[in-house]
Parts: sequence; structure tokens; C-alpha cells
Amino acid sequence: MSCFDVMSFRQHFVFFSTQPDWVYLDNAATMHKPAAVIEAISHFYQTENSNVHRGAHSISQLATQSYEAARTTVANFINAKQREEVIFTSGTTAALNQLAFGLMHTVLQAGDRVLLTQLEHHANIVPWQLHCQRHGVIIDVVPLTKNNQLDLSAYTALLALKPKVVSFCHVSNVLGHIQPAQEMIAQAKRVGAITVVDGAQSVVYQQPDMQQLDCDFYAFSGHKLYGPTGIGVLYGKLSLLQQLTPIFAGGEMIEHVSFDHSSFNQLPFRLEAGTPNIAGAIGLGAAIKWLQSFDTSQLQKHKLLLLQHFYNGLSAIKGIDILSSPVHNAGIVTFNVIAEHHVDVAELLNQQQIAVRAGQHCAMPLFSYIKQKGAVRCSLAAYNTIDDVNQCLLALEQAMEILTA
Repeated sequence: MSCFDVMSFRQHFVFFSTQPDWVYLDNAATMHKPAAVIEAISHFYQTENSNVHRGAHSISQLATQSYEAARTTVANFINAKQREEVIFTSGTTAALNQLAFGLMHTVLQAGDRVLLTQLEHHANIVPWQLHCQRHGVIIDVVPLTKNNQLDLSAYTALLALKPKVVSFCHVSNVLGHIQPAQEMIAQAKRVGAITVVDGAQSVVYQQPDMQQLDCDFYAFSGHKLYGPTGIGVLYGKLSLLQQLTPIFAGGEMIEHVSFDHSSFNQLPFRLEAGTPNIAGAIGLGAAIKWLQSFDTSQLQKHKLLLLQHFYNGLSAIKGIDILSSPVHNAGIVTFNVIAEHHVDVAELLNQQQIAVRAGQHCAMPLFSYIKQKGAVRCSLAAYNTIDDVNQCLLALEQAMEILTA
């Protein structure tokens, strides 16, 4: 049994006092923000609002100090070797697009291979597809086993084709299944591949350690780590970041410009063109500092307790097809009510103030592979309670009564 004081933790979120009747189980889409994050953003706009890096006044210097302090906070949080390895982006999607664009030509040539998995969401498929098809690079896909886990034997077999890049999600945004990232990265490195980890769903589950994972690139979004929307991080080893062709060009990322030639700035600014999301970076830094004031192992234990309770309750309801496994799961349960449309189920839950997500969750290839048109997804966070889970299960039974009446 967890000794985590969830009610005390929950008090950090204004949302739950302003919307006390709602049960929020859409955390894989975005998390609620603690007061510490909202206050940090508000403080910036009220006292330090200015553009960063080149302002000739003290307010700009304050804003620059706060923005760069946030970079240091992120670098320490993910255990990067250098703060310059942290590139601020608008989110995971922007980071993966930068990678797919930036590695083309400098690393990937016609005839090379990129290895993805069947679990990927669109942001880790379409950017690669867009450039690989245009430049003759081949994409291979790791299939799943019968219980919807990644087929690691097939992964090993596909590595024998010597892909130049291996890119995979640490945690599936649809099923919640956790991949053995460290083992997969080590295997990929043995065939000389550049490794990319999509950490969108894993960054809040388990504090990522870049030196332990030893991946070449890691991407995540701030809003899935209790931070604001519109800010994210592309981590990369410095030597590989230097090989990326910038996807955006303009102010701050340049060193010298003439109409004949332009030269680029040093990292991290080389990959951060234009005015950055200053308030977003400061909010992300505040979210990390706030999160680090808690015992993250206790948060994780509490979430696993919720997951098991929800999974057990769902399994006891007749007529439910559960797509997720509770084993190696970061707190996401996806299911269908047999013979009913997932959108109808979600709408009936919505009418009972249970917030879930329905559809294909930006993972059409996965749903095609498992022969499902869509599903209802419930994703748990450390601020959820056993009562939240029970209310969702009760609401689901009532929804099923309405649908079958």
C-alpha cells in the first residue's frame, strides 16, 4: 500500500478546487498545472517581461537569466552532460520534426534505413516518412506480439539490416506499455545506429537519465510534465546536435548574414531561431523544480496502485475488451465496450463529468494493426485518487446500461 498523501498533493492544483465535480483521466493528452508553474509564468510577465539575449537593458538581462536558468534546470533533471545539449522546442512533435529534417543528407542518404515501431504516434512516423520517401530512405517497422507488446525478437532481426537511425517511444501513448529502452538503445548502438527516444509519455513516469540511457536524442513536451503547453525539449549529444541542419532559420540562430552566405551560431542557439517561448521555458523549469520537491518513487507507486485498481475493476465488468496490459504499464488503460462505438462511450462518461479520450490517439497505423476502429483511453496521474477510479468504473457501468437498454 502506498503511503503517498494524494490529497495533500492534489491541493497544489487549483483546477481541482474550481472544478471539484470532474474526474480528470485524460492525463496522457495533457497534465494539470500546479500553482507553482502558474505563479512562475505570471511572475515573468508581471516583472521580467522582455526579450532575451540581446537586450541592452537590465530587464532583458533578468529575462535571459531566468530563461537560461530553466535550461540548466532541464539539463540537471535529465542528467545531460552539458546544458548546451538542451534545445528548447515547442514540444515533442517539433523536436522529432527537427530530427527527421536535420539528419537527412548529413547522416541519412538514399538506400539507408530508419527503424520505427508499430507503437509510434504520428509525430514519430510522419516526419520520417515525409523526408525518407522524398530522399529514398527506407523505413522498417517493428511489429507487436499477440498481447500488443513490442516484439523484441523482431527488433533484433531488423537491426541486422543495419538501420542508420532507430526511433521509438519509451511509453506507448495508446497502450501505456513501457519499452525496455536502455536494452534497445544498447542493441541499436552495436549496429552503429543513431538512437532517438520519444519521451512524451515517459518523462513524467520515470525521471529520464541521459547518461544512463545513453541515447543520442530524447524528446519530450513540457505540458505532459506538469508544465505549460507550447514548450518542449530536444536533448542531443553535442557532436550529433552539431550535425543537424536547422529546420528554422532566422534571428538568434545566425552568426553572420550577407546576401551571399550565412554562418550559424553556437549550440544551443543554432537550433532556436527567433524569439523563444520564454515564459514557457520558465514554466517548465518551475514544473521540474516543483516535481523534485516530492519523492518521485512514491508518486510512481501511487500511480501503479491506481492502475492495478482500475485494471482489476475494468476486468470485472462483462463486455469490456481491454487492449492494454497492466504489466510494464506507465498508467494508461485503453479499452472498448464490445459492440459499442468508443465515441458514444466517452460521451456518456463526459455527461457524468468523467474526462477521458476516445479515438485513435494519433496512432492510426497501430489501430489498423490491431484491427480496431478506435478505443477509449483512461490515463492516470499522481493527483488522481482511488475514488476517481471508482467513479469512472461506476460511470462506465451506467453508460453500458444506457447503451444496451
